[in-house]
Amino acid sequence: MEEKKLTEQLIKKQNVADHLANERTMLAWVRTGIGIIAFGFAVVKFSLFVRQVSAVLGKNLTKPHGYSAEIGIVLVALGTLSIVFAYIQYRHTERQLDSDEYHHSSLLIKLLVGFIFLISIALLVYLVMTT
Repeated sequence: MEEKKLTEQLIKKQNVADHLANERTMLAWVRTGIGIIAFGFAVVKFSLFVRQVSAVLGKNLTKPHGYSAEIGIVLVALGTLSIVFAYIQYRHTERQLDSDEYHHSSLLIKLLVGFIFLISIALLVYLVMTT
C-alpha cells in the first residue's frame, strides 16, 4: 500500500514538472515573438526615418531603400503569429499531458525557422543592392 502511494506521488510530481516545462517553452516562444516584433518595428521606423531625412534634404523619395517597410511589417506579423501559434501549441501539449498521450511536434519550429531564413535572405539581398 505504501509503495502504491509513493508511485502515485512520483507520477504527480512528474506530471507537474511536465506542465511547468510546457509553460516555460510557451514563454520562451513569447519572448522570441516579442523580439521578432521589436526587430520588425525597428526596420519600419528606420524606413520612415530615411523618408523624413530625404524630405528635409529636399529629395522626394517615394520608396527609399526598396522594401524595408514591407519587410518590417512582415516581421511584426511573423512575431505576432509566432505568439499565437505558441499558445495553440501550449494548449495542445497541455491536453496531451493531461491525457498521458504526449506526441512531440516540431512543426512550429520548422515553420518559424524557415520563414526567418527567407526574411534573412531578403534582408541580405536588400542590403547588397542598396549599398
